[in-house]
Amino acid sequence: MRSGSDREIEQALEVFARGFCFTRSFTHPYLAEQIDGIWMVRDAPRKSGNYRGEEYLVHGTAAEKVDRVARGHARGRFSVCAVCGEGEDAAALVARYKALGYRLQTTEPFMVHPLKRVPRFEGPAQIFRVKTQEQADSLAKANGSRQILPEHLNDNSALRQYVATVEGEMVGWVRSILAGDATWCSNMFVEPEFRRRGIGRGLLSLMLREDRARGAKRAVLLASHTGAKLYPVVGYERIGVLYVFKQPRKPAH
Repeated sequence: MRSGSDREIEQALEVFARGFCFTRSFTHPYLAEQIDGIWMVRDAPRKSGNYRGEEYLVHGTAAEKVDRVARGHARGRFSVCAVCGEGEDAAALVARYKALGYRLQTTEPFMVHPLKRVPRFEGPAQIFRVKTQEQADSLAKANGSRQILPEHLNDNSALRQYVATVEGEMVGWVRSILAGDATWCSNMFVEPEFRRRGIGRGLLSLMLREDRARGAKRAVLLASHTGAKLYPVVGYERIGVLYVFKQPRKPAH
């Protein structure tokens, strides 16, 4: 882990906002808009149906201001996702939101890869990018949901989906989403019985090498606390922790 500058964290937050919106837009457009330094990500206007929950992404802005902006714009349920950079006071951050009635739901390490060096790994799996509808259908069956749409199969797509197979069986997957001059890593997964064999490292290595080849300057992700042990092996560095706060049960006074 290392201390990320305010600018680096802000850049990474924008990649998060745009990458997250891309994946949420599979069923209905999900948009990112910046308001007073706060990223608001939510459904585009709907003609019918309920709005999904909204997220307000922030670093270095007072909790009272974030609360005011969120309450002034939210159409329903919302969460605040606040990044605490390395060396910043996490206890104070949590206390400020709790004082406003927010509930801490989870924390996730926030990580960046500078893409200057990407190690290669050998493993038991065949790892490749999904380029055919047949492969996409097989992945949807293994995952239980669509991970890639037909328009994402061409070389110019912002989304690139990678899979790992062992004896023809899909056992792992990850996807990369282009967001400006950076990429967002989404939905990294290896089947439990195939973990600790280098498959995750292999997936990330191929993805990151191709990220760099298509001009990305850095790669960004949010990690589970278990995954945070894997990502540094391939060169990711933690620049902070994302604190996810659920909106207060009662209106602020």
